[in-house]
Amino acid sequence: MSLIDALNWRYAVKKMNGQPVEQDKVDQIIKAAQLAPTSSGLQPFKVIVITNQELKEQILPIAYNQSQVVAASHLLVFAAQENYTEEGIDEVFDRMNTERGLPLDTTDAYKAQLKGMVLSRSAEENFHHAAKQAYLAFGVAIAQAALLKVDHTPMEGFDASKLDELLGLNEKHLKSVTLLPLGNRDENGDWLANLKKVRTPLNEFVIAYK
Repeated sequence: MSLIDALNWRYAVKKMNGQPVEQDKVDQIIKAAQLAPTSSGLQPFKVIVITNQELKEQILPIAYNQSQVVAASHLLVFAAQENYTEEGIDEVFDRMNTERGLPLDTTDAYKAQLKGMVLSRSAEENFHHAAKQAYLAFGVAIAQAALLKVDHTPMEGFDASKLDELLGLNEKHLKSVTLLPLGNRDENGDWLANLKKVRTPLNEFVIAYK
Protein backbone atom coordinates (compact mmCIF):
# COMPACT_ATOMS: atom_id res chain seq x y z
CA MET A 1 0.00 0.00 0.00
CA SER A 2 1.36 3.43 -0.96
CA LEU A 3 1.47 6.29 1.53
CA ILE A 4 -1.27 8.07 -0.44
CA ASP A 5 -3.48 4.97 -0.24
CA ALA A 6 -2.77 4.68 3.47
CA LEU A 7 -3.66 8.33 4.09
CA ASN A 8 -6.89 7.88 2.14
CA TRP A 9 -7.69 4.83 4.32
CA ARG A 10 -7.03 6.56 7.65
CA TYR A 11 -9.37 8.88 9.48
CA ALA A 12 -9.67 10.25 12.99
CA VAL A 13 -11.41 7.29 14.60
CA LYS A 14 -14.24 8.38 16.89
CA LYS A 15 -14.96 5.01 18.49
CA MET A 16 -12.58 2.10 19.11
CA ASN A 17 -13.51 -1.49 19.95
CA GLY A 18 -10.92 -2.12 22.66
CA GLN A 19 -9.04 -4.80 20.74
CA PRO A 20 -5.25 -4.76 21.19
CA VAL A 21 -2.77 -3.57 18.58
CA GLU A 22 0.18 -5.89 17.92
CA GLN A 23 3.23 -4.68 19.86
CA ASP A 24 5.42 -5.02 16.77
CA LYS A 25 3.27 -2.45 14.98
CA VAL A 26 3.34 -0.09 17.95
CA ASP A 27 7.13 -0.43 18.04
CA GLN A 28 7.33 0.53 14.36
CA ILE A 29 5.16 3.61 14.94
CA ILE A 30 7.37 4.73 17.82
CA LYS A 31 10.50 4.03 15.76
CA ALA A 32 9.12 6.20 12.95
CA ALA A 33 8.58 9.04 15.44
CA GLN A 34 12.16 8.60 16.68
CA LEU A 35 13.47 8.87 13.10
CA ALA A 36 11.45 11.98 12.27
CA PRO A 37 13.37 15.13 11.27
CA THR A 38 13.91 17.79 13.94
CA SER A 39 15.68 21.13 13.95
CA SER A 40 19.46 20.56 14.30
CA GLY A 41 18.67 16.97 15.30
CA LEU A 42 17.89 18.09 18.85
CA GLN A 43 14.77 15.91 19.31
CA PRO A 44 13.47 18.09 22.16
CA PHE A 45 10.55 15.85 23.09
CA LYS A 46 9.64 12.42 24.44
CA VAL A 47 6.99 9.88 23.49
CA ILE A 48 5.22 8.44 26.53
CA VAL A 49 3.48 5.10 25.99
CA ILE A 50 0.54 4.27 28.26
CA THR A 51 -1.10 0.84 28.35
CA ASN A 52 -2.16 0.82 32.01
CA GLN A 53 -5.96 0.83 31.96
CA GLU A 54 -6.34 2.47 35.35
CA LEU A 55 -4.11 5.34 34.25
CA LYS A 56 -6.07 5.71 31.00
CA GLU A 57 -9.26 5.94 33.08
CA GLN A 58 -7.67 8.80 35.04
CA ILE A 59 -6.77 10.55 31.79
CA LEU A 60 -10.31 10.20 30.37
CA PRO A 61 -11.81 13.29 32.09
CA ILE A 62 -8.61 15.24 31.39
CA ALA A 63 -9.22 14.49 27.69
CA TYR A 64 -12.83 15.70 27.92
CA ASN A 65 -14.20 12.15 28.10
CA GLN A 66 -13.15 11.16 24.59
CA SER A 67 -13.72 7.41 24.72
CA GLN A 68 -10.77 6.56 22.48
CA VAL A 69 -8.46 7.30 25.41
CA VAL A 70 -9.70 4.25 27.34
CA ALA A 71 -10.68 2.06 24.36
CA ALA A 72 -7.25 2.46 22.76
CA SER A 73 -4.74 -0.34 23.03
CA HIS A 74 -1.87 2.14 23.49
CA LEU A 75 -2.07 5.83 24.31
CA LEU A 76 0.92 7.84 23.06
CA VAL A 77 1.64 11.22 24.65
CA PHE A 78 4.00 13.55 22.79
CA ALA A 79 5.64 15.85 25.34
CA ALA A 80 8.03 18.68 24.46
CA GLN A 81 10.87 20.08 26.54
CA GLU A 82 9.89 23.22 28.40
CA ASN A 83 13.19 24.84 27.39
CA TYR A 84 16.59 24.16 25.85
CA THR A 85 19.71 24.00 27.99
CA GLU A 86 23.40 24.22 27.23
CA GLU A 87 23.91 20.78 28.81
CA GLY A 88 21.15 19.27 26.70
CA ILE A 89 22.61 20.64 23.47
CA ASP A 90 26.08 19.36 24.43
CA GLU A 91 24.64 15.91 25.11
CA VAL A 92 23.03 15.72 21.66
CA PHE A 93 26.19 16.68 19.80
CA ASP A 94 28.48 14.56 21.98
CA ARG A 95 26.30 11.53 21.20
CA MET A 96 26.20 12.42 17.52
CA ASN A 97 29.98 12.72 17.22
CA THR A 98 30.65 9.62 19.32
CA GLU A 99 28.27 7.47 17.26
CA ARG A 100 29.91 8.73 14.06
CA GLY A 101 33.42 8.08 15.37
CA LEU A 102 34.34 11.77 15.22
CA PRO A 103 36.22 13.92 17.74
CA LEU A 104 33.86 15.65 20.17
CA ASP A 105 35.03 19.08 19.01
CA THR A 106 34.06 18.41 15.37
CA THR A 107 30.84 20.39 15.68
CA ASP A 108 32.03 23.05 18.12
CA ALA A 109 31.61 25.97 15.69
CA TYR A 110 28.08 24.99 14.71
CA LYS A 111 27.17 24.18 18.31
CA ALA A 112 28.36 27.61 19.50
CA GLN A 113 26.28 29.30 16.81
CA LEU A 114 23.23 27.21 17.75
CA LYS A 115 23.60 27.94 21.45
CA GLY A 116 23.91 31.65 20.74
CA MET A 117 20.59 31.58 18.92
CA VAL A 118 18.63 29.14 21.07
CA LEU A 119 19.77 30.13 24.54
CA SER A 120 19.08 33.82 23.90
CA ARG A 121 15.36 33.13 23.44
CA SER A 122 12.78 33.03 26.21
CA ALA A 123 11.63 29.74 27.72
CA GLU A 124 8.22 30.29 26.14
CA GLU A 125 9.74 30.73 22.67
CA ASN A 126 11.86 27.63 23.11
CA PHE A 127 8.91 25.56 24.29
CA HIS A 128 6.92 26.55 21.21
CA HIS A 129 9.90 25.63 19.05
CA ALA A 130 10.23 22.26 20.80
CA ALA A 131 6.50 21.64 20.41
CA LYS A 132 6.83 22.17 16.65
CA GLN A 133 9.49 19.47 16.56
CA ALA A 134 7.18 17.15 18.50
CA TYR A 135 4.49 17.79 15.89
CA LEU A 136 6.86 16.69 13.13
CA ALA A 137 7.28 13.33 14.88
CA PHE A 138 3.54 13.21 15.59
CA GLY A 139 2.80 13.51 11.87
CA VAL A 140 5.35 10.84 10.95
CA ALA A 141 3.85 8.51 13.58
CA ILE A 142 0.39 9.07 12.09
CA ALA A 143 1.68 8.24 8.61
CA GLN A 144 3.40 5.07 9.85
CA ALA A 145 0.26 4.00 11.70
CA ALA A 146 -1.74 4.46 8.50
CA LEU A 147 0.75 2.38 6.50
CA LEU A 148 0.40 -0.41 9.07
CA LYS A 149 -3.40 -0.04 9.10
CA VAL A 150 -3.40 0.81 12.79
CA ASP A 151 -6.33 3.04 13.65
CA HIS A 152 -5.66 6.18 15.62
CA THR A 153 -7.08 9.53 16.70
CA PRO A 154 -4.85 12.62 16.71
CA MET A 155 -5.89 14.70 19.73
CA GLU A 156 -5.21 18.20 20.95
CA GLY A 157 -8.39 18.28 23.04
CA PHE A 158 -7.15 17.76 26.58
CA ASP A 159 -6.08 19.79 29.61
CA ALA A 160 -2.30 19.75 29.25
CA SER A 161 -1.54 21.17 32.68
CA LYS A 162 -3.64 18.49 34.42
CA LEU A 163 -2.08 15.72 32.32
CA ASP A 164 1.41 17.03 33.06
CA GLU A 165 0.62 16.93 36.77
CA LEU A 166 -0.81 13.41 36.60
CA LEU A 167 2.18 12.02 34.69
CA GLY A 168 4.77 13.95 36.68
CA LEU A 169 6.05 15.68 33.56
CA ASN A 170 6.88 18.92 35.38
CA GLU A 171 9.66 17.14 37.25
CA LYS A 172 11.03 15.95 33.91
CA HIS A 173 10.88 19.49 32.45
CA LEU A 174 8.35 18.35 29.84
CA LYS A 175 4.93 19.58 28.73
CA SER A 176 2.39 17.45 26.89
CA VAL A 177 1.38 18.75 23.46
CA THR A 178 -0.58 15.99 21.67
CA LEU A 179 -2.16 12.58 22.24
CA LEU A 180 -2.29 9.66 19.82
CA PRO A 181 -4.53 6.76 20.89
CA LEU A 182 -3.78 3.62 18.85
CA GLY A 183 -6.44 0.95 18.50
CA ASN A 184 -9.03 -0.62 16.22
CA ARG A 185 -12.06 1.14 14.82
CA ASP A 186 -15.56 0.09 15.82
CA GLU A 187 -17.05 0.19 12.32
CA ASN A 188 -20.61 -0.38 13.52
CA GLY A 189 -20.49 2.19 16.30
CA ASP A 190 -18.36 4.91 14.69
CA TRP A 191 -20.48 7.45 12.79
CA LEU A 192 -17.42 8.65 10.84
CA ALA A 193 -16.16 5.23 9.72
CA ASN A 194 -17.88 5.01 6.34
CA LEU A 195 -18.11 8.67 5.38
CA LYS A 196 -16.18 10.02 2.39
CA LYS A 197 -12.84 11.69 3.12
CA VAL A 198 -13.09 15.35 2.14
CA ARG A 199 -10.16 17.72 1.70
CA THR A 200 -9.58 21.07 -0.01
CA PRO A 201 -9.24 20.43 -3.78
CA LEU A 202 -5.62 20.44 -4.97
CA ASN A 203 -6.18 23.39 -7.30
CA GLU A 204 -7.18 25.44 -4.24
CA PHE A 205 -4.73 23.81 -1.83
CA VAL A 206 -1.61 24.52 -3.93
CA ILE A 207 -0.36 28.00 -4.75
CA ALA A 208 2.21 27.70 -7.54
CA TYR A 209 4.69 30.35 -8.67
CA LYS A 210 5.97 29.63 -12.18
